[in-house]
Amino acid sequence: MSSTAARALTSVSRAAFSWKPTGRPQQTLAAAVSRSGVGLHLGACVTATLFPTQAGEGRYFLVEGEEEARVAAEVRNAEPRSQLCTTLRRGEGAHTRVQTVEHLLSAMEALGVDNCRIELSGGDEIPLLDGSAQEWVEAIQSVGLCAAEDANGQKLDKLAPEIHEPVYLRRDDCFIAAFPSSQIHITYGIDFPKVPTIGCQWVSTYLDDNIYSSKIAPARTFCIFEEVEEMRAAGLIKGGSLENAMVCSISGGWLNPPLRFKDEPCRHKILDLIGDFSLFAQNGTQGFPIAHIIAYKCHVGFLLVRGRCFAKPPHERNAGHALHNDFLSHLSGKITVDKEQLAGQCSNVYSSYSSYVR
Repeated sequence: MSSTAARALTSVSRAAFSWKPTGRPQQTLAAAVSRSGVGLHLGACVTATLFPTQAGEGRYFLVEGEEEARVAAEVRNAEPRSQLCTTLRRGEGAHTRVQTVEHLLSAMEALGVDNCRIELSGGDEIPLLDGSAQEWVEAIQSVGLCAAEDANGQKLDKLAPEIHEPVYLRRDDCFIAAFPSSQIHITYGIDFPKVPTIGCQWVSTYLDDNIYSSKIAPARTFCIFEEVEEMRAAGLIKGGSLENAMVCSISGGWLNPPLRFKDEPCRHKILDLIGDFSLFAQNGTQGFPIAHIIAYKCHVGFLLVRGRCFAKPPHERNAGHALHNDFLSHLSGKITVDKEQLAGQCSNVYSSYSSYVR
């Protein structure tokens, strides 16, 4: 194992990151804005209305009929086993939940909407719209942003988490690593070995609102055609269609071209990562760390039986959202990783990173 990888095996502590002033005030929307559409998994028509709110409030959800149940967009509220999306629930065992929050939160995090009240009517799932974050970006840009003030009329400085030492988390053939960097840099790889049209893709980009709006936000969610029946049997993707998701067949390629980017699936994974990492925010801070985040996801959605390929049940697949949220919990010290197990894997993680950046 390289000395760099070995040094990264230290337990995550407060030394791994700190909150750094950005020199900018916390922001909120200049006016309310709404969007309506079907939810990906439940298929209900839902309206999400975004309201300005005070500095220090952060981002939170209210579901129609449960006005007292405020669900903060924070990692402590993320369900650990949510299937194929990120679901928030107000405390363990609570009834109120909000599903498929990642695209909306991705746009908010990237564009700097630090404080916002999101009210849902018609259901508890965020509208999927066209399967990307582009319409959320357009909605936010249509009303603009302004400096948020607290209850005393004071502006609050915006803080951002800054990584000081390497941090890794790995599950099966998927991993996330964070390295110190002077600015946000994201490198994401996906590998679909049994879906040749997608195959192995890598995207590496710095992040600001312009790059996000033009190169990340338009990337749509996608699925594998041969998995659709199993996912619907599991009660998922009831609202999915060729109008709001890219669908790829193992043998036939894309069923609803053209793609917006040749590597649109990988770009969408970056979109999801930003949305999930936004949950690290607290009381109006930035959620995404100042770091070089390197993530890799190998798609293991298929079983090979007697030469035939079958889709695995959704609960048996490596879930990117779950790994993203586990990484945030690991970074915040809420979960720990067995050092001996990690030591056996960390060298491969570092080697994967090194071979890519050469």
